[in-house]
Amino acid sequence: MYYFSSFSFLPCLGLYYSNVLESTKRRVFMRKILFSLLTAVWFLTGSSVFAADPTTDDQKTMYALGVAMSQSLGVFNLSEAELEMVKNGLTDGVLKKPQKVNVQEFMPKLQQLQQTRFAAASEAEKKAGAEFLTKAAAEKGAVKTNSGLVYSTVKEGTGASPKATDTVKVHYHGTLTDGSVFDSSVDRKQPATFPLNGVIPCWTEGVQKMKVGEKARLVCPSAIAYGDRGAPPRIKPGATLVFEVELLGIETPAASESKKIEIPTGEGKK
Repeated sequence: MYYFSSFSFLPCLGLYYSNVLESTKRRVFMRKILFSLLTAVWFLTGSSVFAADPTTDDQKTMYALGVAMSQSLGVFNLSEAELEMVKNGLTDGVLKKPQKVNVQEFMPKLQQLQQTRFAAASEAEKKAGAEFLTKAAAEKGAVKTNSGLVYSTVKEGTGASPKATDTVKVHYHGTLTDGSVFDSSVDRKQPATFPLNGVIPCWTEGVQKMKVGEKARLVCPSAIAYGDRGAPPRIKPGATLVFEVELLGIETPAASESKKIEIPTGEGKK
């Protein structure tokens, strides 16, 4: 069982799944992608107004929906020709036209395509991340650990340091290497509370180095963050992540227990 703060499910700190759960997660993600595409084509084929630039609020809302769903397909890196073929298949499915291929026969190829495109996206991200990590490790005061974590103190703390089994209260600001924010308790203006052994390894390692009151910068290679799976659409496979973390406190068992929500294991786990 894993627990997260009642104030936030902490999408940026997602649990580090086992290989079995990883495979399940990918299958679920694939189904979500196919459902999103199906929904998108329903809108696209339902009216011709979407061929033009959106002008009314309703059109802009539908356009925003399409853009939001397209983000789940980013890791596939589809060409225009590939996207057209995808739309053709979806259009036939939505309008119940005769299917030109047996979908069940091609499911293994779809899974292979997903794995191949994810691997390619991951390698590109890892290469860019390696350069970023090298620069970060060369900055004054930065320390690179054996795991690849680059740790630097932004503001000194004077309190105790947590253990991996402790529940901590923090403020954090998570960005990609290009500076774009993917999650932030600072922006939400609400600190987060979570068990330190229930988050990505980069956090488990890095926060244990901090003292209460300290603010630190953690640069996390993908191997100790989200790995090759990423957390689409915001975090690509193989992505290096940057966190500014302020350790506000170490929760006592009684205090932390009252703030926990149990997240069931299985496909619904975040």
